Amino acid sequence: MSESTDPPIETPSPEALSPEAPQPAVDAAANASPPATSSPKPSPEELKAAMKAFKKRIKMTQLDSDSSFTKSPLSGGKTQILGITPPNQYPKAVWDALAAEGKLKYVGQGMYELRSP
Repeated sequence: MSESTDPPIETPSPEALSPEAPQPAVDAAANASPPATSSPKPSPEELKAAMKAFKKRIKMTQLDSDSSFTKSPLSGGKTQILGITPPNQYPKAVWDALAAEGKLKYVGQGMYELRSP
């Protein structure tokens, strides 16, 4: 038989595997938490536009539900849709501000409904 000419495999010493071995430097910015900045309060114009978009979305959702072909014509009645997920064009802070003003009601799981006047 012929001998192999492969180089010998080096095994690391026990000192190299110890927990006291120097660790590679980690970028401090990667471990830093995001800055704790509060979102700016939405402007009155933005709140008004968001409310208009919400009303339009809920109206369209109700009309879509009422015009369904799968509904029995004998059942009659209007839709039971009251709460919707608000349009995503506006941040959550806008919807929370409208709920705090009493114009919307948070009903859970990211859904809001109109407050009755």
